[in-house]
Amino acid sequence: MLRAAIFDMDGTLLDSMHVWNTVGEDYLRTKGKVPPDGFIERVRALGMRETAGYLRDELGITDPPEQIIQEILSFVNEQYLHTLPLKPGVKEFLQRLHGMGVRLCVATASDRSVAEAALARTGVLGLFDFLMTCDEAGSGKQQPLIFERAIERLGSSKEDTIIFEDAAHAVRTATQAGFRVAAIYDESAAAEQQLIRSLATFYLESFVGLDPAIF
Repeated sequence: MLRAAIFDMDGTLLDSMHVWNTVGEDYLRTKGKVPPDGFIERVRALGMRETAGYLRDELGITDPPEQIIQEILSFVNEQYLHTLPLKPGVKEFLQRLHGMGVRLCVATASDRSVAEAALARTGVLGLFDFLMTCDEAGSGKQQPLIFERAIERLGSSKEDTIIFEDAAHAVRTATQAGFRVAAIYDESAAAEQQLIRSLATFYLESFVGLDPAIF
């Protein structure tokens, strides 16, 4: 029986990955830096504080980590606060799970303030038992720590929990750690769909009409 579900936010619940695909590069250019090859893929797996550390340690940004984080967030806050939509079928699926008594949480690399604002605006924040960020967990999704801490708080096990993710690195991390993973298609990861399909326990084109019974 499905007891709990862990949801990534960007690219899974929210149609928002297009924002993050350019924000890091835009930030670097304001600092007079040229984004290196593979930059987007490198930072996609990191939490905000890890990203700030990477920018300081490897790319020569000298600003304090908190300033880096706030400047990056300034590029995206308005869209989280006012425009970014849920992906189709998300709200209805969450409501079905909630109505079944399944415990729900969000595990996101995004900053708590923007995550809570976007989920509240779209009317789904109250369906979740809690939200956890990678910074709070202590690691980005290249490690399974955030998922392990989430099931501790949910009071569930790997066997009765399902993780919903869109990115290959997160799907790989969770499956290698023994979790069941439902990969949801997102255009930002279109080039990685064959890999994602091979890694995931379930593969979903959309949340529209999705039956929780399959999990």
